[in-house]
Amino acid sequence: MRKSLFLAVFMFSLAAVSHTQDKTATTTPADSARVFVTDSESWSVSGQAGGGGGAFAGTSSGGARPQTAEIIKTFGERCPQVKINNKQDRADYIVVLDHEGGKSFLAHRNKIAVFNRVSGDSIVSKSTLSLGGSVQEACEAITKDWSEHGASTRAEAVAAQEKSAPAAAQAPAKTSTAKLQIDSIPPGADIEVDGNFVGSTPSDVQVAEGDHAVVVKKPGFQSWERKLKSSAGSSVHISAELEKAVTP
Repeated sequence: MRKSLFLAVFMFSLAAVSHTQDKTATTTPADSARVFVTDSESWSVSGQAGGGGGAFAGTSSGGARPQTAEIIKTFGERCPQVKINNKQDRADYIVVLDHEGGKSFLAHRNKIAVFNRVSGDSIVSKSTLSLGGSVQEACEAITKDWSEHGASTRAEAVAAQEKSAPAAAQAPAKTSTAKLQIDSIPPGADIEVDGNFVGSTPSDVQVAEGDHAVVVKKPGFQSWERKLKSSAGSSVHISAELEKAVTP
């Protein structure tokens, strides 16, 4: 009697564990999120961009500056649940992180922006006092987005690759973007396009054709703003001369 009861309890427990594993398998993405990490001066923004959604994508040489390696190292240590990938076209997320070193702790202004590589949508854009804080912000945003949309993001990436492969073999795709060459006096100012941080001056930014609002700003200076209309294939040079902020 005891053996039969023990066997029944064991089989019930085994079935419960199996059911839990099956449920987890259907709700959790099969693979970890792949992340491409760079900094704004190593990153040239390209592809469909602009608009309220902040749809920016990018191409990068990756590791073009020493600080990029430091950022990647810190990201790998602080966010082990994702995979750091050095091929941007194979990544699920693009992390653009500017780390300001050589200053006192309270003077640091680290800037972080995370984009979904497939859709180009910005999922977080913030400034923090430390590199670790910036990495933590990015890690939490990616983890949350991947848990909710990981399966669909990966499926969209596969579908996009399959769709673009035949077209790429037949003829080069027609461009529907314009290039903005943005610099400032003094340099090292933040660039925002349509309300989204996209890098620091000087930078080349690709945007979709149409109307855009460009803001260049730097602590201690008045913000510089311009509205413009870009056409496909055009290249526009923007030079922002920042005026010092008036101290009351």
